[in-house]
Amino acid sequence: MSCGNPATETDVLMQKRKKYDKTKNCVRCKDAQGNIVIRHAVYCKDCFIPLITHKFRRTLEPTVNPKSDGPRRTALKPAGNLLLGFSGGLGSSVLLDLVHRCYVSLDKSTMPADGGRDHPRHERVWKRITVCYVEVCDAFPGMQDRTDEIAQFVARYHDLDFVCLRIQDAFDRTWWEKIGGKMPASTKGVSLTDEALPVDYLPEAGQDASAALRAYLSSLPTPTAVHTSIQTLTRLLLLHTALQTGSSHLVLGTSLTSLAVSLISGVAQGAGFTMREETQEEWTPASDSGLPVDPIPAPDQDESGHAGHPKKKDKGAKQQSRRTVRIVRPLRDIGMKECAAWAWWARIPVVGKEKWVWPGAKPGIGTLTKDFIVGLEQDYPSTVSTIVRTCGKLAPKGAVAGKCILCGRPVQAGVQEWKARISIRSQPPPPPSASANDPPIAHIEPVAPARVSESDADARASLTPYLCYPCHTTLTSRSARPVPSPWPGTPHPPVVSLPVWTEARLSASAGDDTERDTGVLVDGEVVQSRKLGKDEMAGIVNEFLLDDE
Repeated sequence: MSCGNPATETDVLMQKRKKYDKTKNCVRCKDAQGNIVIRHAVYCKDCFIPLITHKFRRTLEPTVNPKSDGPRRTALKPAGNLLLGFSGGLGSSVLLDLVHRCYVSLDKSTMPADGGRDHPRHERVWKRITVCYVEVCDAFPGMQDRTDEIAQFVARYHDLDFVCLRIQDAFDRTWWEKIGGKMPASTKGVSLTDEALPVDYLPEAGQDASAALRAYLSSLPTPTAVHTSIQTLTRLLLLHTALQTGSSHLVLGTSLTSLAVSLISGVAQGAGFTMREETQEEWTPASDSGLPVDPIPAPDQDESGHAGHPKKKDKGAKQQSRRTVRIVRPLRDIGMKECAAWAWWARIPVVGKEKWVWPGAKPGIGTLTKDFIVGLEQDYPSTVSTIVRTCGKLAPKGAVAGKCILCGRPVQAGVQEWKARISIRSQPPPPPSASANDPPIAHIEPVAPARVSESDADARASLTPYLCYPCHTTLTSRSARPVPSPWPGTPHPPVVSLPVWTEARLSASAGDDTERDTGVLVDGEVVQSRKLGKDEMAGIVNEFLLDDE
């Protein structure tokens, strides 16, 4: 019987698997010696380049036409322009290079060999391609502004438009009105110190966007909430910029490794219901967002909808192109190692991204997940693709009850009621004047229309019914230990500003532009009326009625 001692028996040790399966030669051409190993398969440089372009086209091109679920037509005819979200990192840099090679400069080495020289796929697909960069240096102290470096990098590629935004534009009313949105006269905010998330009016009108951003981030409960909020704000800024530029597609440089990190960290934060949106998403602005609802003109049409010759279109195609942005991640089948190899051989000077850290802060869920996934990919390269494939098989359970007012993704029906049943929350203490032995004081509602202040009229309004589960958890899930603020010198106001799209939808749902519910705004006060019940009306007029006798 074996004792299993590795010193005496070498067979008890598990043999380490080779980095490649059979041979060092390329698995495609069979002749050249390999230059890179991708999930135990060896490829040479000459075969690696067409492999990456094939994976890139295979993921992106089936989504170009409005009807992506049907049989793909030969010609690619998108419903609008293309917006590329650029962060300066490895994935977005490789994505920009691939998009320019395949759809702008029309590099012959990236074209499929079949179809001939005059094949429709050799024509330019998008008439206008815009690169959008969101600078986040104002969200964290001591972070370097990389706007000039990003602009110089994008200038290397011709025939591309460049748009630069700042993360505080999410709180800038001027930016919202610039893209066509409408803002109410009054400014609403939310109290993040109260788990009920009450909505109230801000005491200061016209607050600086940078100050509003810092106050919002400083009021968030955990570092994970700060990182998630920055990602949400960046994503919504890109989507609204896509609407402004008439883009029907938004492409992001999320690699296979980054996608696995997003899926696992999203599940850890309660975003399992919107897991499919992490891979591909079709986003339409809400009808109450205050944005124009005009359809996006097709590339072969002018602004009036007329082309060079009359062209009849069916209603389905018109409805498909109506203010819808399709978010695609063309690098979702390409790992981080493959992106690094492409950047090296293509000589792409990656600008890079700074880490979202501040003094005293511990790593969030996203950072811990990334460290785990990257380490896992080094020793077990096939596990990362297995994570993505497994998550792609999952289907959300339950009906959709609208869109989240903060992130714009689907809200699961009944999730707030479920969370209220399983959560234990601390209630604020009663006022000092109240005593346990004192009888409860009856509160009499006004019978006739009464004048109440604006803050009192909305005292019971809450942001909770409009939020999805992950956004509500992000704003309310506090740590047992005190969390250092990114901006410790920033005062913590009781009510902080909301992103402009959230404030616009919240005011529209409450009817706040000139009136709210059944109340009318008069001289800075709300004249509010309500419907009385039969018993209440009988009690009011009872003393004025004569007896039947």
